[in-house]
Amino acid sequence: MLEISIQSRRRTELIEISSRVEEAVRRLGRHDGSVTVYVPHTTAGILINENADPDVAADIEAALDRLVPWHGPYRHGEGNAAAHVKASLVGSSVRVLVRDGKLALGTWQGIFFCEFDGPRRRRVWIA
Repeated sequence: MLEISIQSRRRTELIEISSRVEEAVRRLGRHDGSVTVYVPHTTAGILINENADPDVAADIEAALDRLVPWHGPYRHGEGNAAAHVKASLVGSSVRVLVRDGKLALGTWQGIFFCEFDGPRRRRVWIA
């Protein structure tokens, strides 16, 4: 298992990490099979979506902010309940096929780390 570090700059931010995951695949010596990308945080997530147009990530951020507003009738005392809900909706891991040492993603696909309680430094585990 390898760990990479991600530094977010905003409260809600999608950060494309495909090249970093592919580098980890090379370091792990994986040629064919699959790799799991996992976020060990309760206020962050991971997803696969379009990486060719940055407006898609911005639209996802905006839609999640509308769906789960930061201030609401939440019971969680820390004040970051919205981040926990968003992370639950997105999920904490993705599994990606590996072929000939490369991620087998679709033409427009990328792997995104999803920050919902930033800015902060986070970890992503790859195995």
